[in-house]
Amino acid sequence: MNIFNKKQNIDSNEDSIATGIAKEFLKEQRRSRRWGIFFKLLFFAYITLFIVFYGYENLSPSHFSDQKHTALIEIDGIISTETEANADFIISSLKNAFENNNTNGIILRINSPGGSPVQAGYINDEINRLKKLNPDIPVYAVITDLCASGGYYIAVAADKIFANKASIIGSIGVIISGFGFVDAIEKLGIERRILHSGDHKALMDPFSPLDFYEETHMQELLDEIHQQFISIVKSGRGDVLEDNEEIFSGLVWSGQRSLELGLIDDLASVNEIARDIIGTEYIINFTTRENYFDRFAKQVGTSIFQYINQPVIGE
Repeated sequence: MNIFNKKQNIDSNEDSIATGIAKEFLKEQRRSRRWGIFFKLLFFAYITLFIVFYGYENLSPSHFSDQKHTALIEIDGIISTETEANADFIISSLKNAFENNNTNGIILRINSPGGSPVQAGYINDEINRLKKLNPDIPVYAVITDLCASGGYYIAVAADKIFANKASIIGSIGVIISGFGFVDAIEKLGIERRILHSGDHKALMDPFSPLDFYEETHMQELLDEIHQQFISIVKSGRGDVLEDNEEIFSGLVWSGQRSLELGLIDDLASVNEIARDIIGTEYIINFTTRENYFDRFAKQVGTSIFQYINQPVIGE
């Protein structure tokens, strides 16, 4: 009898343990399900916000207005494929502004130290092309703090150029710079090893002595690009320019002095041009900028690159 009771107690304990395990398993399943629903909702909210921000950043204000306006395009910072002041973005902005039926005039607001002559050349060419296709839409350049080198290369494509009396304008020239470390590596006892195919493939190598032929070649190249720049400026400014070769020497001038030299047409701001010259005080910014998706992709790409290339200790 006692053995029978013990067997019953054991069976009862086993049932209790099994029941407890089953209950815990069900609780864990419910908990996992709740967390699964939470993360799904969180992911859905993230995707929704992403789509909203992406759509907002890629939708021009002109989609919401049928009012006549002055189109504003900002060229800010170094002109380069790596910045927002690149040819693709600016040309896209120009096309959108010209193609909008309510655009009465376009203002290029420039604040740039210059940059790539190729990127500036693309933009200059496109402005001239679009002006020919749309002769009724004037294009004005308004310089804020600085318009030098490639920035001015773009400005001369406008019908007229305006600035503030304290703006800095000019730097019509071409430059390439570097360093020479030949003496330094000799003093440090460093041996330079470089292999190349082609007599001048190591052109301007900073660790090798400067070759006279290569120096002459590079100077001729710079002079050629400089002459292209001068030709573009003269073509854009016509007879307005003062007959002064210093204009093309690489010097910069104030807005006031630039007016005297013929580098600009008058002193005025964006609002003054829109109100008094274009005759449409309502301004819409058509500047194309890097959108949220592009910034996010770059950040993710950078993070992955840093993770892959992080140093490993102990291997």
